[in-house]
Amino acid sequence: MMHLLTSPEAWAALLTLTSLEIVLGIDNVIFLSVIVSRIPEKQAHRARQIGLALALVFRIILLSVLVWLIGLTAPVFSLAAYDFSWRDLILIGGGLFLIAKATHEIHAEVEADDGEGTKDSAGSAFFWVIVQIVVIDIVFSLDSIITAIGMAQDLEIMIAAVVIACLIMYISSGPVARFVAEHPTTKMLALAFLVLIGVALVADGFKFHIPRGYIYFAIAFSAAVEFFNVLAKRNRRKAKTPPA
Repeated sequence: MMHLLTSPEAWAALLTLTSLEIVLGIDNVIFLSVIVSRIPEKQAHRARQIGLALALVFRIILLSVLVWLIGLTAPVFSLAAYDFSWRDLILIGGGLFLIAKATHEIHAEVEADDGEGTKDSAGSAFFWVIVQIVVIDIVFSLDSIITAIGMAQDLEIMIAAVVIACLIMYISSGPVARFVAEHPTTKMLALAFLVLIGVALVADGFKFHIPRGYIYFAIAFSAAVEFFNVLAKRNRRKAKTPPA
C-alpha cells in the first residue's frame, strides 16, 4: 500500500480511472433521476440513497471476484457468426430494459399520465422502483468494472476510484433529480439519453462498439442547449412579471 501512495504512476492511474468512472456514472445518475420522479419526494430521496448504495456495493463485489468477472467474457454460445458471452447477454438485456423503460416513460409523458397512484399502491411503487434500480445497477456496474480492470493493475486503485466516483454521484444525484423534476422538458431529454445509452449497450452486446465519447458529447451538447432554453424561459418570465 505504501508504495502506491508514493508512486506518481499510481496517482495518475487513480485520477484517470476516477474521471472515467464519474463519466460512466452519468448513466446511473440520469436513470435514477428519471425513475424516482414518479414517486413522492420523501420516497424518492430514500430510493436515490438505496440506489447509489447498491451501485457502490455491486461495484466492490464485482471487484472482489475479478477472476469470475473475467470469466464472464468467455463465449458461451455462437449465433450467426457471433460469439456471445454472459457479459454480452447482460449488456443486451440491460440495454433492452433501458430502451423499454425509457419508451414507456416517454409514452406516459406524451399521454400526460402523472403516474400518481393511490396510497395503497405507494409501497408497491417504491418496491418496483428499487427493483428497477437493482437491475440497471448490475448492468452499469458490470460495464464500469470491466473498464476499470482494463485501465488499472492494482485492486486498491480500482476500489478507491469506484468509491470516489460513487460519492460524487451521490452528491450530484439530488440536484440533478430536482432539476429534472422542476423542468419537465429536461425529463424528456433525459429519457432520450436513456434510449441512446440503451442502444449503445445492445450494440456492445453484439460486438459493435459505439465510442462512448460520441455518446457523452451528444449528451453534453444537448444538455447545454436545454440549459440555455431553461435560462431563456426563466428570463422571459421575469421580464413579463410587473415590478412590485
